[in-house]
Amino acid sequence: MSRRLLSWGILVMICSLLLSACASGSNTEANTAAATEQDTGTKVVKDYFGEVTIPQHPQNVLVLSSIYAEYLIEMGVPPQMVIFVPEVEPDYRAPYFEKNGVQMIQAEQYQYNYEQLLSLSPDLIVGIGVGMEPGTYEELSKIAPTVAINADSEMKTAMPDLAAIFDKTEVSQQVLATFDAKAKQAREQIQQAIGDKTVLILRVESERYRVMGPKAANSSAFFYQTLGLHSPEAIKDSTDWFSPISLEALPDMNPDYIFVEDRILKDHDNTESMKRLKENKVWASLTAVKNDHVFPLKTSDFVHGVGPVGSVLLMNNVVEKLVK
Repeated sequence: MSRRLLSWGILVMICSLLLSACASGSNTEANTAAATEQDTGTKVVKDYFGEVTIPQHPQNVLVLSSIYAEYLIEMGVPPQMVIFVPEVEPDYRAPYFEKNGVQMIQAEQYQYNYEQLLSLSPDLIVGIGVGMEPGTYEELSKIAPTVAINADSEMKTAMPDLAAIFDKTEVSQQVLATFDAKAKQAREQIQQAIGDKTVLILRVESERYRVMGPKAANSSAFFYQTLGLHSPEAIKDSTDWFSPISLEALPDMNPDYIFVEDRILKDHDNTESMKRLKENKVWASLTAVKNDHVFPLKTSDFVHGVGPVGSVLLMNNVVEKLVK
């Protein structure tokens, strides 16, 4: 082979390699651009107030409800931040958030510091839609795209909507199925242990006493439906979450078991009302009191401590007290 042909062959090979490299570089750049476009894309979702455009893949999510944050963690999409009100939170939740890398933003109950939230630079805000004021939603939406989930805090209504936002529907179904299985087991244990004996949830406040109605939502549903507890006959049709009562009405209910909530409420002290209750002769005459079947119940555990983690802890506590 002549030197001229050899040189020509080498030149052709070099050109081929250069063209291949250029094509590969173009493909890499195109793929990177497509990935970047996907990461920075948006989607439209429906919430309590209508439609809202949110990031396809948010990087700095702020959740306004610690209950919702628990739902998201258990679905495998822990938020970066959550509003945290220490005095109403159950004991397990702060360590739980720390373990899952969620930054707790301490705040006062029912109040938002909009300047503080703005300084956190969230790219998505998620909160409970039911009960949220339109003005609050508007202020939050000025900070970042805000999704007010069209649900309350109850697990079986809120979790599916949250799952749809974060593309975790299948995972949420698995979480709920696991919870249902645990609840069924607890319900069967309680039924076997106490049968149709009655259970009353009594709330003690600074100036009054209230009892939980068995046909209300949220925690009423947890105690009287999920766990299958039986309420006293006198209030069996009550749809009120908590109804005021006088102590003189307790003998008409005369429950076999009583869970007493010493309600946690800012600037309220229930010491005197709790003392009046325990010193009252009516109280001493109740079947549950005589049989030492009165158990404490923390506000934080059943009002804020709900979720795949908290509700199981509460469930276990109720089973421990009733199944002996």
